[in-house]
Amino acid sequence: MLAVVIRSGFAESRHRGTVAALAADGHMLLAAGTAAEPMFPRSANKPLQAAAMLRCGLDLDGKLLALAAASHSGEDFHVSGVLEILASAGLPDSALQCPPDWPLDDDAKRAHILAGGSADRVHMNCSGKHAAMLATCVVNGWPTQTYTEPGHPLQRQICDVVAELAGEKVAAIGVDGCGAPLLAISAAGLARAFRALVLAPGGSPERRVADAMRAYPAWTSGTRRPERQLMEAVPGLLLKGGAEGVDGFALADGRAGAVKIDDGAGRGRVPVTVAVLCALGADRDPGVDVAVLAGLATTPVMGGGRVVGEIRAALPAPTRRRPRSADPDAGPR
Repeated sequence: MLAVVIRSGFAESRHRGTVAALAADGHMLLAAGTAAEPMFPRSANKPLQAAAMLRCGLDLDGKLLALAAASHSGEDFHVSGVLEILASAGLPDSALQCPPDWPLDDDAKRAHILAGGSADRVHMNCSGKHAAMLATCVVNGWPTQTYTEPGHPLQRQICDVVAELAGEKVAAIGVDGCGAPLLAISAAGLARAFRALVLAPGGSPERRVADAMRAYPAWTSGTRRPERQLMEAVPGLLLKGGAEGVDGFALADGRAGAVKIDDGAGRGRVPVTVAVLCALGADRDPGVDVAVLAGLATTPVMGGGRVVGEIRAALPAPTRRRPRSADPDAGPR
């Protein structure tokens, strides 16, 4: 059990799932659930996909690179950025193959409707990734009409890079909500991949993605999203959420983690992620805004228009590495 829903002092619901948390040296500090079994990370794979695109010659940096790894909120600057990526590749927005959708941000959606707008591909939260995929195809002379097919050269390259960063084979290939291929790896593999991004040498494709996302968290998520709040509150934190209750994250020194809620409920994701970050010691790091962490550690439960409870994490204690014996005659363990 990773999270519990408390209403009026009564445990109303429980969310079970998987956690994998790595210490700075890469050893498993905390494992719960099925950390070694494959799952679909959903959009938490986007930073890995963006790193693969840079390896293939994609020329993006800064805000637009963060947008390539984003599940954006559909705010005006997100939409402008998507159009800029497409224009740099000489492509219209009709080249996007993600489905039409509304902005995720409520204020942005309301403004879009009041302006007479309708659901479209540019406002879909994965359009930054799709625009970057198209731009990568143009750089390499690959077909743009079939870029979402698993056998496309771009998708084969992405699959290889995801497997490399995760340290394991891709267990299955599905179709994500945006229509792009979805690659299954384990929670432990997702944590290893995020660790690889932050520890990569400066200037490498992996480190460029990590640095862009950390520098521009609003471009990776939105101005009012918990992902932005967490990355701004914890210096050096790289974090990316995914549908069905997934988070992948890493701190600058290599501490890393992944969360998957079994029932896919997003409401337990952030409190559990905050609890894992605290188990990794992030709340004690210099410069951390502990008030933000405390505010996101629980989600209010409402009743009659007032707060009557909370959703909070319920994690097992971290496992500690067994110290090596000081006895010189002791054998290896």
